[in-house]
Amino acid sequence: MRRLAGENGCDTDVVPCTVSRRDRPAGGPHRGQTVTDLSPLERVPAAVLREEAAQAGPAPAPTPVRSVGVEEELLLVDPSSGRPVPVAGSLVRRGHGRVPVGTAAGRFGGLDSELQQEQLETATPPRVTLGDLALDLRRLRRTADDAARSAGARIAALATSPFPVSPRLTQTRRYLAMRRQFGVTCAEQLTCGCHVHVAVDSDEEGVAVLDRVRPWLPVITALAANSPYWNGADTGYASYRTQAWSRWPSSGPTDVFGSAGAYHDVVHRMVSTGSLLDEGMIYFDARLSWRYPTVELRVADVCLDVDDAVLVAGLARALVDTAAAEWHAGVPPLDVPTSVLRLAAWRASRSSLADRLVHPLDQRPRSARVVVQALLDHVRPALEVNGDLPYVRALLDQVLGRGCGAVRQRAVLAKTGRLGDVVADAVDRTTA
Repeated sequence: MRRLAGENGCDTDVVPCTVSRRDRPAGGPHRGQTVTDLSPLERVPAAVLREEAAQAGPAPAPTPVRSVGVEEELLLVDPSSGRPVPVAGSLVRRGHGRVPVGTAAGRFGGLDSELQQEQLETATPPRVTLGDLALDLRRLRRTADDAARSAGARIAALATSPFPVSPRLTQTRRYLAMRRQFGVTCAEQLTCGCHVHVAVDSDEEGVAVLDRVRPWLPVITALAANSPYWNGADTGYASYRTQAWSRWPSSGPTDVFGSAGAYHDVVHRMVSTGSLLDEGMIYFDARLSWRYPTVELRVADVCLDVDDAVLVAGLARALVDTAAAEWHAGVPPLDVPTSVLRLAAWRASRSSLADRLVHPLDQRPRSARVVVQALLDHVRPALEVNGDLPYVRALLDQVLGRGCGAVRQRAVLAKTGRLGDVVADAVDRTTA
């Protein structure tokens, strides 16, 4: 898969979709480039992507279901101490990384390095069924763990390290330029997210989706929260990754754009300030992928359990379907100020499902269960059409019953008193 600049420093904008295509600019940043040495990248032809998706697995169902793919960032840890270890570079050099660009297997399904050498990234192929997506996620986690074992490490689906860490930067020109530009924000940024790509038919449809999903994204953050610890201490947050990530100046919720032209104008003006290296540093909570016909929802922590990642993907696709249907029906987006959305995201990050959340429809505090039920009601028609409702409801009941990943991490520490046990438990859960 071709890699672009993206999350966590961050060279990701992946998971091509095979349901529909839209034109993309022919040039843009790629791994190892800075804003001063861009060179053109050819657009991936639709026929090539269709062929690769066919090679990736079973043909889609006859109904027009949007494809969905997931990127996961995983922590590399010492199996004895649980502390992060900077071995990603050695894994890539040994050939565990992606195969050469231009082959089907190289577009998705391999491993990749990230901003810091204490993490790896995986990316699934585009899928139509959540069952296939779950199989991909389990396979890729096992692949990543096998690679990590070859360097004396293990992988853990933890969105932040419970232990203090001084991350070691991956030595590309792009990352070095980011460290020079952003200082401690870059130097301390060791966080792992779960990003969901969902197919859209055009930039106009994609931006219409972005405008309409924005009040619902904090509920996804709450369901996926898996980062209570930072620098060896309990932060009091369920998703401290959300707080750490908000230090990037281009991150967070966005205003309603109204059109694709307005979206691209905002992106152009942001890059033109000279504050960002390039378009790849547009870290909106949800954004268009400029290379593939998808919207990318970026608010979730990497999930401790694969089931939770599948839940996030299923809800994300249903949100996109629902938003697109509203747009086609002429239903305007909710007029929620971005400043209020930031508070909703903060609330979700702080307490996850353990306290109140901000209700997306009236922006008033409600119990987490009421807000989660509102999300399910909102996307129920889309889940039914996609055949996902029973699966998603079962996964949702599971999370509501046992809590998010942050709950499990805290329970392990309360039982044993050792952060190393928190990491060891996460290692076991990651590859279960």
